Amino acid sequence: MTSTAQDAYAALIAHVRKTATLSTTAGILSWDQEVMMPSSAGAVAFRGEQMAQLAGLVHGMATDPRIAEWLDACEADGELTADAHGPAAVNVRELRRHYDRSTKLPASLVEEFSRTTSTAKHEWVAARKAKEYAKFEPWLAKLVKLQRQRAECWGWPSDGEAWDALADGYEPGLTAASCAAVLNPLRGPLVELVAELRESSTPPSQAFNEVKLPIDKQMSFVRMVVTRVGFDFDRGRLDESAHPFCSGMHRDDVRMTTRFQENLLNDAIGSTLHESGHGMYEQHLPGGEHVGTPYGEAVSLAIHESQSRLIENHVGRSESFWRWCYPLMRDHFGAALADLSFEDVYGGANAMLTPSLIRVEADEAQYNLHIMIRFEIERALMRGDLTTADLPGVWNERYREYLGVEVPDDAKGCMQDIHWAMGAMGYFPTYTLGTLHAAQFYETAERDLGGLDSDFAAGRFDRLTGWLHENIHARGSAYLPADLGELVTGKPLSAEPLLRHLRGKLRAVYGLD
Repeated sequence: MTSTAQDAYAALIAHVRKTATLSTTAGILSWDQEVMMPSSAGAVAFRGEQMAQLAGLVHGMATDPRIAEWLDACEADGELTADAHGPAAVNVRELRRHYDRSTKLPASLVEEFSRTTSTAKHEWVAARKAKEYAKFEPWLAKLVKLQRQRAECWGWPSDGEAWDALADGYEPGLTAASCAAVLNPLRGPLVELVAELRESSTPPSQAFNEVKLPIDKQMSFVRMVVTRVGFDFDRGRLDESAHPFCSGMHRDDVRMTTRFQENLLNDAIGSTLHESGHGMYEQHLPGGEHVGTPYGEAVSLAIHESQSRLIENHVGRSESFWRWCYPLMRDHFGAALADLSFEDVYGGANAMLTPSLIRVEADEAQYNLHIMIRFEIERALMRGDLTTADLPGVWNERYREYLGVEVPDDAKGCMQDIHWAMGAMGYFPTYTLGTLHAAQFYETAERDLGGLDSDFAAGRFDRLTGWLHENIHARGSAYLPADLGELVTGKPLSAEPLLRHLRGKLRAVYGLD
């Protein structure tokens, strides 16, 4: 390796770490806005200016012309990047990709996008509370316009479309066409399974989802559960927000939020387990010299989502998990749950919601149908085939067609997710890709380890989480998403593990086997 390449790489990594530190500062401000910041108009406006200024500074550092020079020197030295999955090669590969995308955006657009999303998130909260989409629609229209401008700056292949440019920032290589190729064949089997479950004459009891429980006791209970599963509260925290999320500012500072309803403890447990899957991924990424570098980051949103869906569904909705959790829950809540049997609780945790209106509360059978609707709407908005003014009508029509439900209001309809308000368009399909990865990872873990059901029933989760740490978390971005999935499981991504999981469990829960 030449001294020129060594010096260039050292300078590049030092610069990148400084940029990451500034970027995570913006992350703290964003977390604060969702969890603790006053909701006054003045506070929101000032936070928007703070976020815009930080975004401009980060963009300036990310587009520093010296990065191109450093990358050129690194790429010219074959020895430095000889190990394609080693830290140097991965950092150079990912930084080149990030730099090329960042330099295509003018600073004015970056600042305007940050300023708009900061305010739009606040407007979304207010409009959702009022159940009035018209109050949020002007902000969404502005964001769609800005998204098109960003896509035009990045560009897309001649046989693609604008949505592809947005999706590539979340899942490298994902296009609308490739996404449709995964989602469309999945729709038929899911619709068929949902119809089969709905026709069951012995559906599970919904009693568990009707008991009212104090919010403070729910919070203490879910903290205990995710601590036992493996989230480290010495290096993280849990709060409440309108939409549950996980922010990994640093592997030793991971912030999760969840939400509560008096009569839906199952939602709080599922949401908190979901976010803890994200949180444990963040807490076990490569540390030391890799913190603040691409190598020390999660490889993609789909792989990130696979960890949350695996913990939420394959662990938290399993019969063996509830064999452990059920007696603890009865002890914790006392007389309020005295009349609930194990079957009531386990069945309620896996009952198919009718109607299935809210994505984050959706059962496993219907969840991915929610994602398909969002993907199709995003694609139409970016193409110009759908206006933001017409969004509620199209949304309601798709819910009627795909899920057979009537949407009662905008809060439970097109405003239920914060993602578009926060500027995350091109993002939603990663949920389904992550769900598919989760099922395939879990099947592989059970094959490698064996006895996971016995572990869960005894309240032991360390063998599974250790396997995840070793095979997925600790590898950071060493492998591209599809390559990592195939390396760990030995097979390309397939819908079959998910369909086996859903059919095997839900048919039994509904008395169909």
